[in-house]
Amino acid sequence: MIATPPAQTFSVALIGAGAMGGAIGARLLAMGSALRIFDLDPERISALVAEGGVGASSAADAAQQTPYVIVSLNAAKIVEAAVFGPGGVAEGAAPGTLIIDMSSIAPAARRGLAARAQDAGLRWVDSPRSGGAPKAATGNLTLMAGGAPEDVAEARGVLSLVASNITHMGPAGAGQTTKLINQVLCGLNFLAVAEATQLAQDAGVAAAKLPSALAGGRADSAILQEYMPRFAVKDYRRTGRIDNMVKDLAAVQDLARATHTAMPLTAVCAEVHRMLTAAGLGGEDQAALMEFFRGPDATLGR
Repeated sequence: MIATPPAQTFSVALIGAGAMGGAIGARLLAMGSALRIFDLDPERISALVAEGGVGASSAADAAQQTPYVIVSLNAAKIVEAAVFGPGGVAEGAAPGTLIIDMSSIAPAARRGLAARAQDAGLRWVDSPRSGGAPKAATGNLTLMAGGAPEDVAEARGVLSLVASNITHMGPAGAGQTTKLINQVLCGLNFLAVAEATQLAQDAGVAAAKLPSALAGGRADSAILQEYMPRFAVKDYRRTGRIDNMVKDLAAVQDLARATHTAMPLTAVCAEVHRMLTAAGLGGEDQAALMEFFRGPDATLGR
């Protein structure tokens, strides 16, 4: 289902136009918003310019003329450089600019960045996402927000263009903590569905039929419905990356150590993802988890 667009549109700067940022930017443009884009890869900027966006020469340049800045990057250090480094958002943004950080980074790092933003006269909402690029394209992302209630309420207007489920989870960092919990559930589900697919194939059962056979039962899930058919035919089209899951599960394990939480299943899941990354598959989609069942030396095409 494609979400019905709100009547209001916005002027937004987008910092980071990779797979997710690009999908978010394309959706904002499709909904009629004005978008200024900065990414270190000129081709990513050009792709969104072709859809009606305006390219910027730096993050500071992108932020100069917009009340809202969406950041979609891959690590805390990258977010820090993009916002507070030379040529960063903080150099160009007007006081009171609302930064909406949709990156997936550790909660403690997120809280530190939010505090720095406040010191610089900027506002900060963390709003990591779940659903992947396909959900962004239809405006159906699920977002977990952290920040001051009034800032989250204002950010909701912009975010409603790309998301159909937005929940304010608490102060800065609470959204990111929720995203890590989401990644635990997703990572374990991906691995369980891949393992079940292999068992079905080894036992002579048509794995491609299982999603419809199990639909509506307790084993059903969005990952089962989307990924088991892909696992069955080794469809590795990229909508995410295994090494991103490694990063997120490492953050989960750091949080678990800090909170003295036992997470043995997550540890196994993280190690499987690390093994695939070590085998050269870190840049592949989660569907490439099937390669794990070919043995520790498995690589695509071997």
